[in-house]
Amino acid sequence: MQYRLYSDHPESRYIEVECSMKITPAELLEIQLPAWRPGRYELQNFAKNIQQFGVFDTEGNALSFRKITKDRWLVQTREVSDIIVRYNYYSNVLNAGSSYVSDEFWYVNPVNLCVYTDENLDKPCTLELVIPDDYLIACGLPQQPQPGATGSKILMAKDYYELVDSPLIASATIQCRTYQVDTTIFHVWMQGNIKPDWQRILADFQKFTAAQVKTMGGFPESKYHFLNLILPTPYYHGVEHRHSTMIVLGPDDEGEGLYTDLLGVSSHELYHAWNIIRIRPKELLPYDFTKENYFSTCFVAEGVTTYYGDLYLRRSGVFDDTAYFRELQVYMKRHFENNRDAQQSLTESSWDLWLDGYEKGIPRRKVSVYHKGALAALVLDITIRRNHEHKKSLDDVMRLMWQRFGIPFVGYSFEDYQAVVEEVAGEPLEWYWKDCILSNTPLENHLNHALSWVGLQMVTFSDGTVHLQELENERAVLQRNKWLNDDC
Repeated sequence: MQYRLYSDHPESRYIEVECSMKITPAELLEIQLPAWRPGRYELQNFAKNIQQFGVFDTEGNALSFRKITKDRWLVQTREVSDIIVRYNYYSNVLNAGSSYVSDEFWYVNPVNLCVYTDENLDKPCTLELVIPDDYLIACGLPQQPQPGATGSKILMAKDYYELVDSPLIASATIQCRTYQVDTTIFHVWMQGNIKPDWQRILADFQKFTAAQVKTMGGFPESKYHFLNLILPTPYYHGVEHRHSTMIVLGPDDEGEGLYTDLLGVSSHELYHAWNIIRIRPKELLPYDFTKENYFSTCFVAEGVTTYYGDLYLRRSGVFDDTAYFRELQVYMKRHFENNRDAQQSLTESSWDLWLDGYEKGIPRRKVSVYHKGALAALVLDITIRRNHEHKKSLDDVMRLMWQRFGIPFVGYSFEDYQAVVEEVAGEPLEWYWKDCILSNTPLENHLNHALSWVGLQMVTFSDGTVHLQELENERAVLQRNKWLNDDC
């Protein structure tokens, strides 16, 4: 499949799309636009942003078609072997999973606007961008060499799955610096009204990246891109991708607060390069873009990642104890002050992401797989460390998950995760699964039991608010230092 994107009037926010594809000659063909995007497990119905749609043969003759679902078209192809699909897409949203076009820059998530046919999902794709010659393209996809060519640039993908997992920013004002960890080159891109402190950024990014790579035993890609879009308005959003992450932050004048957000979301999204991009629930292999892909282990995909995102900032020395405890207290406050009495378990809320996981929802119903999931991961990590006097930890669990499910890319089940955890822990951990994962049992007792071993305690005040308190206990402080400095 070959896609061509252009916009004669970017102020209209419409991107014109032409998709040329070879097909098996037949009377009928079904064309699909994704109904959702990886990294956000809810139907988003991108077809609502299409204003005009048509299908043609290579001589320009229109082919008859009709919709058979909200985002699937049945085409009478008259036995042709090549077709061209033409449509426009309204790109007027700026978040980490959207698309946007203006006179200043292009921001495209191909999953929003690239149609496909089932027979072409595993075949190579090209994405041609008709953009000004002075635009640079920030993207994880390689660019096709075009010596002397002007007016367009072409990106290449191994298949449709790689194409739609590769967002891009194209601009004449985008800034970039690189750093290296082992054999991987990491690109940090910045688009927006900002003057980055590159020396500080590269030093801190190198630290947390090296810590993650060392623990996991290598990085999955030879190149990786942090795509940062900095807005003048408040925003905080990141999405993981195969060889990149798309991050939208703001406001651009927030100073140290903006930088702390940049570190937190970047470390989180980098850990996703292992956890969910490749250590993936079997229900998501392969992605079915036409409907919900239900799974019960998002507390692993997002909860464990949330826990490690900030922990790696502390381990690497980017955060000190105070900064790390401040972030840890945020998870506690968001869970216990908002969802302490929620009726759902982590597995139930994982499943129901597709129902209302990204909305506030009705009172006392669901929990956050991010916040409670991170606290459950903390309980598990400290439990394993306590069982083995820091000789084993949650690190060993995730390394085994990587070796058994990520590298072979076979997908795991809840039972697979459970088995690996208990193998590392050296005991069944029935209490953990029953109280922390599979039920709505309050988490306070198990959390404080774990925290007390590392000299911390969560205090609940009479008004329901919570606070993380450090305990003056010499032995516990020693255990805390081992935990935070990865003495394992």
